[in-house]
Amino acid sequence: MSTERADARAGYRWCRALARSHYENFPVASALLPARMRDPVAAVYAFARSADDIADEGDLSDAQRLRQLDDMAGALRAIESGHPGDAPLCLALADSVARHRLPLQPFHDLLSAFRQDVRKKRYADFGELMHYCRRSANPVGTLLLHLNGAASPRNVALSDAVCSALQLINFLQDIAQDYRENDRIYLPVADMARFGVSQDDIAERRASPAVRALVQFQLRRAAQLLRSGSPLGSRLRGRFGLEIRAIILGGSRILDKLYQQEDPFGRPRLSRSEKLMILGQALLRGFNRPARRYRIDAPAKR
Repeated sequence: MSTERADARAGYRWCRALARSHYENFPVASALLPARMRDPVAAVYAFARSADDIADEGDLSDAQRLRQLDDMAGALRAIESGHPGDAPLCLALADSVARHRLPLQPFHDLLSAFRQDVRKKRYADFGELMHYCRRSANPVGTLLLHLNGAASPRNVALSDAVCSALQLINFLQDIAQDYRENDRIYLPVADMARFGVSQDDIAERRASPAVRALVQFQLRRAAQLLRSGSPLGSRLRGRFGLEIRAIILGGSRILDKLYQQEDPFGRPRLSRSEKLMILGQALLRGFNRPARRYRIDAPAKR
């Protein structure tokens, strides 16, 4: 084995360990994937997770966070030039980019979103929030499609809908945590005003009818997006398609839990039995889109 390949394998081991160390409601580089895809998927996840942690974790100043994200952009440029350095993540990512001809722009888009996380704490309206999702979540789906040789315009469009929906679901799982830890609110300011919800309601975790109605309104938006993108699960074949179907069904199940719970600030988790049920549904040949459970109704004027 060449030294270069040995270094790449060590880098992949580091990426897989990082993926295992973080709990996610949605599978990451799971055994559902074809074996050839697990290492590059772990590398993509590790890049996104590392950048996200820079933006969110620890006691760094905003200036320090932005410098570290700029360093990651520099590492991407070094990979493009063929000199990735010796950091495990860079070695794994360089190998994945070379072997699978991955475009680097989606990685730069991710870094753009994480820089925005450092600088921007509120979103005026849903359009602003979706613009963020296009850079914070959709690039991951695009990269997975490239890994599978399935990045057609139609598949990318469907993937964008699924990824944006999953990003919205994550926001709605972590409302209290995002505010408490990073002073961020991903509920659009315009919608908060229309439902009569204030920042104090978020800060004090008031499970009022107004807050619950606002959260359910956002959940219906996420459900509509997830449903519109769910045909992707039937278009993709083999184990990659199985993984995507499991992710879509898992997202649908989390939506149900969020919609039904009394505390809008709770964070549901999928049990082992629920994950097995989702796997069974994903294995069915006649994969159906998530049910149209929620209507998107305009909030009453206040």
